[in-house]
Amino acid sequence: MSTAYVVTALVTTAANTFSGFAAMTRLKPIMRTLGPALERAGVPESWLVFPIGALKAVGALGLVLGLLGVPLIGTAAAAGLILYFVCALYTHLRVSDFSPQFFLAIGFLGLAVATLALDPALVLNVAS
Repeated sequence: MSTAYVVTALVTTAANTFSGFAAMTRLKPIMRTLGPALERAGVPESWLVFPIGALKAVGALGLVLGLLGVPLIGTAAAAGLILYFVCALYTHLRVSDFSPQFFLAIGFLGLAVATLALDPALVLNVAS
């Protein structure tokens, strides 16, 4: 397991753990900007616990399992986070919402893509 993968996976895990926790608990500092962004995007606030917060938290848990030696779970988690953030970006784009959450989702997508690209389960198979 490369150092680049471990660091990227840990940063992606930390970001998604915090984001999932903040969504599920409706953390007040986050809700000041997230609430209006959800409204503009047409996403009900009731979705903050499930699917929004839960999917981020489960993705982070899957990345941790990948780091602990369950490589296919880690790979699936990174791919799932990519899918989640592509859908989140589409949701903002369809209503032309370029709020800070849109650009934050781009950053989260980049982290998930980097994690998947550096995933040892994929790197080893490609090199074979």
